[in-house]
Amino acid sequence: MRWLSYIVARLCWLLLATASLIVNNAVANSNSIDGIRVWPAPENTRVVFDLKNKPEYKYFTLTKPNRLVIDFKNTNNSTALSSLAKTDPRIKLFRTSKSKTQTDTRLVLELKKAFELTVFPLAPAGQYGDRLVVDLHDKNEKRQAVKTIESNGKRDIIVAIVAGHGGEDPGSIGPKGSYEKRITLAIAKKLAKLINQRSGFKAVMIRTGDYYVNHDRKPKIARKNKADLLISIHADAYTSPQPSGASVLVQSTRRANSEFTRWIANRQDESELLGGAGETIKKTQDKNLAFTLADMKKEHTMASSYEFALHVIQEIKQVTKLHKRKPEGLSLAVLKSSDIPSVLIETGFISNPTEEKRLNSSKHQQKLANAIYKAVDSYFNEHTPKDTLLAATAMKKHKVRSGDSLSVLAQRYKTSVATIKSANKLKSNVLRIGQTLKIPRSG
Repeated sequence: MRWLSYIVARLCWLLLATASLIVNNAVANSNSIDGIRVWPAPENTRVVFDLKNKPEYKYFTLTKPNRLVIDFKNTNNSTALSSLAKTDPRIKLFRTSKSKTQTDTRLVLELKKAFELTVFPLAPAGQYGDRLVVDLHDKNEKRQAVKTIESNGKRDIIVAIVAGHGGEDPGSIGPKGSYEKRITLAIAKKLAKLINQRSGFKAVMIRTGDYYVNHDRKPKIARKNKADLLISIHADAYTSPQPSGASVLVQSTRRANSEFTRWIANRQDESELLGGAGETIKKTQDKNLAFTLADMKKEHTMASSYEFALHVIQEIKQVTKLHKRKPEGLSLAVLKSSDIPSVLIETGFISNPTEEKRLNSSKHQQKLANAIYKAVDSYFNEHTPKDTLLAATAMKKHKVRSGDSLSVLAQRYKTSVATIKSANKLKSNVLRIGQTLKIPRSG
């Protein structure tokens, strides 16, 4: 009987050991990769690893061939890798490799060439849990600036359009599951089409597809294309479904002053942020002069942003309800340019079921785009850059006052009586007080 007791005891020990091993492995592999998302863009590819918990990781790169190797500590992978890189222009293949310990997962990204690399974790936010983000940026990539049509030395007015969010950042999500990023891109494309159809104007789309553009990159792309105006399009959201209506936001004075202080401190490196006086500001040894010139530019840009915001409100209230009847100042990264008038337009509340439905309507999107386009048109007709084709061809407006005559106006605006009569389809030389005339620009 003694041998039977020994066998039973041995079996019990083996069962306990096995159970302990299972428990220890379960504890060791306390994390898991539950999904991998790949977002290619014109200048970079973003890879997002969705994890159960906060990632513990190390990474390194290899050459000949180019590879990125990431070790996830105490992590299992449950995501299929074979087709992840199928349509990406920068990654050849995702695969696993042998890790140093059995509880770790080693993932290898086989790359098509060397890239500038950024790797960082993201805490849970919105619909997403813990994530690890990998950005692969093209080295020395020279994004083609938009070609402007020049006529007799005159250029197009450039309008930069930002479709809010994109890629792994869906923005706000409506009650019916609508993504803000899709609505903003649809409106942005409609607006760009209208602007490009207008002689003397050219639109620059900061993103043209479903990918994410870093906030700091947006004004840089606009600046590279020498934008005269930046418009960022969004859809608002709130924790309850009641709020509705559109708003127009401009940079807050506090944020603008904070950015201004940084620009002045770094004026040797960032003089391009300070507009036409940038080189003077960069080279001058007189700090007071540099401060004065830069402050004048900042104030002009802020005033121009607010003025354009008023034009948007005037037009957009014709097609949708307003949530805010005046431009509101907020601290927003996309609006921080000291040299480019910039506004952010909240086209409505995606969290409101009625407005969510309207924002998804192509017809309503077109109405919003038309309203914003009219604001662009009216603003630049009043504030026309002197070196543009519009300045050479657009009409000025003059309200007839006592003492005005066609010959007086022709002399004042350096044109001819016949030209004014033709532009206004006048059959006689008689003018009436209060009459508004269109005056062709002399260039």
